[in-house]
Amino acid sequence: QVQLVESGGGLVQAGGSLRLSCAASGRTFRRYDMAWFRQAPGKERVFVAGIRWSGGSTWYADSVKGRFTISRDTAKNTIDLQMNRLKPEDTAVYYCATGESGVAYDYWGQGTQVTVSS
Repeated sequence: QVQLVESGGGLVQAGGSLRLSCAASGRTFRRYDMAWFRQAPGKERVFVAGIRWSGGSTWYADSVKGRFTISRDTAKNTIDLQMNRLKPEDTAVYYCATGESGVAYDYWGQGTQVTVSS
């Protein structure tokens, strides 16, 4: 059974930083992509950042490029999202997801709340 457990959310002032972590288990992830999505109140869930487990290539939403960094630890089976220069519009529930490369994400974590105050 695939499990994704997020941690690291919280309240931070605008301009500050937070680091989210996702602990992954239940499959051999080297054939899969991992990603972070977020959902703000009243809005749809949107893509934030992704990483290919094998090779570590990354891609980002334009809204976070240059501020957020996604990384993975293949020994610990974790992916992190380092978020710098946070803005109030980054406030959302952040979800970790995994899926076969080039196919839809099929497993999701429970989410972690990030709140950025102005």
